[in-house]
Amino acid sequence: MTSLIDVIFLLLLFFMLSSSFTRFAEVELAAAGAGGPASAARPVFLTLAPTSLRLNGATAAIEGLPKALDGHRDGDTPLPVLVAARPDVTAQRLTDLLVALRALPAIRVTVLEAT
Repeated sequence: MTSLIDVIFLLLLFFMLSSSFTRFAEVELAAAGAGGPASAARPVFLTLAPTSLRLNGATAAIEGLPKALDGHRDGDTPLPVLVAARPDVTAQRLTDLLVALRALPAIRVTVLEAT
């Protein structure tokens, strides 16, 4: 006769191997690095702090980014956006900013590495 623990182990193994894991949400992220052609468009610089956001040195809000970035566009070329997060910024705040930027068309976001 088979012990109950063996049956439970086999059921657990079966359900673990037969289940599928999907990704709930993804945020595309490009890290700054060497190489690649230079862009003709001037980049926009976003500085993210725990309680504030600065766009090229001026105070901005995440909700007002679409309107604020429209003034920096030059035609149909993708607008390069450089994001620098302060060391005390939480991962959730950075993700909120990246999700807001992802919703905008023709934006190329690069997150700068903290030093």
